[in-house]
Order: sequence, then C-alpha cells, then structure tokens
Amino acid sequence: MDILKVSHITKNFGKNAVIRDLSFSVPEHCVFGFIGQNGAGKTTTMKMILGLLRQDDGEIFVNGEKVTFGQNCTNRYIGYLPDVPEFYGFMTPAEYLLMCGEITGMKRDEIRMRSQELLELTGLGSVKKRIHGFSRGMKQRLGIAQALLNRPRLLICDEPTSALDPVGRKEILDILCSVKNETTVLFSTHILSDVERICDHIALLHGGTLALCGTMEEVRNMRKGTGIEIEFFSAQDMNQFVHLYGKGTAAGETKLKLTNKNETDMVEIMGLLSQNSIPVLRLERLEPTLEDLFLEVVNQ
Repeated sequence: MDILKVSHITKNFGKNAVIRDLSFSVPEHCVFGFIGQNGAGKTTTMKMILGLLRQDDGEIFVNGEKVTFGQNCTNRYIGYLPDVPEFYGFMTPAEYLLMCGEITGMKRDEIRMRSQELLELTGLGSVKKRIHGFSRGMKQRLGIAQALLNRPRLLICDEPTSALDPVGRKEILDILCSVKNETTVLFSTHILSDVERICDHIALLHGGTLALCGTMEEVRNMRKGTGIEIEFFSAQDMNQFVHLYGKGTAAGETKLKLTNKNETDMVEIMGLLSQNSIPVLRLERLEPTLEDLFLEVVNQ
C-alpha cells in the first residue's frame, strides 16, 4: 500500500511556476529520499502534503485520505520535522515531549512510556539539561523524537542533516533507518551520499518537475556502464596505453578514466593490456552513482 500519493499537483507563486504536474507515490515502510537542488520545490511540496499550502491543481492523499488545505485531518497520520525545529529552551527533553503528547491528546502514562522509548532511541535518554544548552544535532534528534511521539504512519523530515557535522549526520541517518519498520520515512535533502546510504526509493525534483523516480536499484540501472578506471605502475605505462587505445582522461599521474564503457569495452581493454604487456595495479569498472545521475539531470 502507498502511504502517500501525490497526483498531478501544480503550484504557482504569481507568474513563477514552482511545481509543475508533479506525481509520485511512497510505499509503506520504506525510506524515501526526496532530492533536488536548493529551490527545486521540495519544501513547497512538503507544505502542500501537510495542508499548509494550497496547490493550484491536482490531489494529495495520505493513508488513502485526501489532503485539504487549512484542515489537519490527514496530519494525524504524519509526524513532521522542519529543517530548523524550534523548542522551549527552558524545558528538559522529557518535559517538552510531555507537553507535545498532551497537546495531541495522549494519556500521561502512554506519553511517559513512549517518551522514554524515543529518548533512548535518539540517544537522549540520560540527558537532563535544558534544551537551550543543546547542540544542533541534539535538537534534530529531539525533533525526531517529538515527530514520532504519537506513532505516525508517515514521518516527514525537511533537510534533517543540513548544517550537521559528520558525526551528527550519521546519528540522524541511523535513527531514520532504524524506524522504517514502525513508520514510513520521507526526507528531503540535497546531500546525495545520505540518500545512497539509507534510501530504498527516491524522487529527483528538478525545475518543479519529476526528473527521476523509483527504487535505488531501478534508478542506478538507468545508467549502465558509467566507466572504467585504470591505475598503472607508471606514467610511462599509462601513456603507452593511451597511445594504443586513443582514449581516456587522466585522473592523476598514473590513473586513467574511460567514460561510457560497458562489459565489451572491458574485455577489449584487458586484451590490449595483455597483448602489449602493460602492467596495471588496478582495473575497476565504475558503477553509476546517484551523483552522476543528478548531474546529468541538472545539466541537461
């Protein structure tokens, strides 16, 4: 079942078309990466999913129910972490989650049990200090705990790892990956390595339209045989090969990259090296990366 379905939505700000005929769906219990350059329309789309912004055309469904601007009925299925979450700095994490749980109508015993579970999950279980003393990473982790408090069917995170150091990014990504058995995670980002690390499905937004969409495997298979990299023992060996083969881009004194190559090309190259007794340290087929696909799309 698809927990989220976006169908032919359009959004204009004056004469500026921000979202143009956008459609995609998000299956349950996956980590879905919503990627694109800054200004591609990711946050605008998320606001429409949350009913905070009216689309000019099209429909959005969460858990099978239609999203209506200005109403929050479908938001009972959603947990939301904005890119810069705000908190009451004078509270402790447990006090903040208690307040959030009471606002959503949860019972106090349930709030306490769920809060402790989530604070342990996010690495804040033993933290007693007030939120005003938290680092950016700690605030992001508390934001995820708050968004998961009432067991949402869909967790939406807007740029959750932006402005975090490598350790903070890893912590957030590990948390998002660990909760997909409990909920579905949709997160927007322009950090492609984060997407490749934890996402099952992706949608690439470019210029307000959907440029790519599918599972990570499907998307990678759209671009076969990205290239081959050869590392030689010496620059002389590399130059000899280039003279014979007539192609290649130097990636260092002894490294050569050959683009748009497939298995047949690999066999030809290996034969040429063998026939001319040119030794190599390494010959590697470079698998397509999400960055390769992303750059192809945005540079079209």
